[in-house]
Amino acid sequence: MQPSDLLSALRTRRVVAIVRGGDGAAALDTVLTLVRHGIDLVEVSLSGADALDVIRDARAALGPDALLGAGTVLTAQDARRAAEAGAAYIVTPAVTEAVAASRALGLPVLAGALTPTEVAAARAAGATAVKLFPAGPGGVELLRALRGPFPDVPFVPVGGVDAAAAREYLAAGALAVGVGGPLVGRAADGDPTGLTERVAAFAALGSPTTHKESS
Repeated sequence: MQPSDLLSALRTRRVVAIVRGGDGAAALDTVLTLVRHGIDLVEVSLSGADALDVIRDARAALGPDALLGAGTVLTAQDARRAAEAGAAYIVTPAVTEAVAASRALGLPVLAGALTPTEVAAARAAGATAVKLFPAGPGGVELLRALRGPFPDVPFVPVGGVDAAAAREYLAAGALAVGVGGPLVGRAADGDPTGLTERVAAFAALGSPTTHKESS
């Protein structure tokens, strides 16, 4: 995947599903369910159980074109292992060595940042887009404030983003949003109750009518 491919996927899908759980088999089932029901831009967090196996098995099941990435990537070794498992893009919680390592591997990166200094560092390190994390405490006002000095940075708020907040972030100029618990619930721990209903609510955010103010 090229950086332009990730940006295009973020722009059209609008939602990155974050799968993190304590049961590898359930996490794999969750990834496949998300894709089957319309959310096909999925990040598997390396902090979850058997995460590399989940990525590897999901890649085998979904094929080479699946929009499958690895999240919570902290080190260069994490990045290499994620790439070997089949991750097409990398997501970091901060500006770590994994950003440059991932770019060296030819993978686009959604790099975590919260402050203006961190946003600038993420872009200087080669981030394709900036994961505004944790977005919850600052909310939409933080996104609007950062878009002032960084109007050309593609922002993806993550952390505390439910369906209502997702609509607000997208209307305020976010390229996409990253969603974990409010979408996945406890499915990756073995309890998929309500998953398909939540998927339907978030998949609707991909409609072009959702995006009002962003450039």
